[in-house]
Amino acid sequence: MERVALYLQDSHDLRDGLDYVRYAEQRGFEAVWQAESRLVRDAIVPMAAYAAVTERIKVGSGVINNWTRNIGLLAATFLTLDDLAPNRVICGIGAWWDPLASNVGIKRHKQLTAMRETVDVMRRLLNMERVTFHGEFHQVEGIELDVVHGRREPRNIPIMIGATGDQMMELTGEIADGVVMNYCVPPEYNDKALELLDKGLKKSGRRMEDFDRPQLIVCSVDESHDQAIDYTKELLCQYLAQQPHIAKASGVSQEVIQQIQSILGWPATKEQINKAKHLVPDELVDKITASGTPAEARAKVEEYKKRGCTCPILYPVGGNFNLLIDTFAQN
Repeated sequence: MERVALYLQDSHDLRDGLDYVRYAEQRGFEAVWQAESRLVRDAIVPMAAYAAVTERIKVGSGVINNWTRNIGLLAATFLTLDDLAPNRVICGIGAWWDPLASNVGIKRHKQLTAMRETVDVMRRLLNMERVTFHGEFHQVEGIELDVVHGRREPRNIPIMIGATGDQMMELTGEIADGVVMNYCVPPEYNDKALELLDKGLKKSGRRMEDFDRPQLIVCSVDESHDQAIDYTKELLCQYLAQQPHIAKASGVSQEVIQQIQSILGWPATKEQINKAKHLVPDELVDKITASGTPAEARAKVEEYKKRGCTCPILYPVGGNFNLLIDTFAQN
């Protein structure tokens, strides 16, 4: 079986998401990842719900940030999820992004140091160690996960970094259990990403073949090519206007971004999105997403796999979610 995963954010009723995850499990999907980006849905509540209604599928955070949860609470949260779904939980974590972080009072700085400390302390806590750590971002004194009732053995929870920038990508290769590669990028973006990962992997004496590289891929599937493209444009115009790190990685022109930003507020309304989506060029949709008929979407996903993606994490942006699951089903 080939590896494939589902990515869910907020374009559906939350209870419908439980049905999508159960169906994905039936059709041979390896994992479901829950987004946490805009101020819409946190990742942890849906992850717990997915874990509770499934038996096999892995459940990952795609991705939480390393700034807003105390390190002790963060480790306890994933311990709790692992209690619910033993050996099925993945901690995907990232450095967040501005202006959202600064708008809620988080002043990010020394982001590489902050991530290194978070991964170090988190891993040691999940290994059931007693931890004292005095760093720049985490200060803990003799703490451990206080399991009285339940499993006291070390937990098998991979820590995977959602990296976009060059330095974070290299650090990911050095310290993480895997990388969550970003979406809204062309397949050739992966070439440089793999070079940076390899550089970091060599620092920790590891090999690329042993390092997991799942990748988020915007995937709009419809029997109508034009309808699939239209769904994707609704998503892209919002991402390009609000998330500068994704806009930069996508390679879209600053002129297009500014035009879209002149229409969209934040939060964006449905009316603003419908007004701005025509500014997203068709060629950009083709370049950075897997959108179109089932055959077209499958062909584009294969391009990402040929460029180093080990497991596509498919983000259905609208329309028939079950059609997307059927398109990539493994049984």
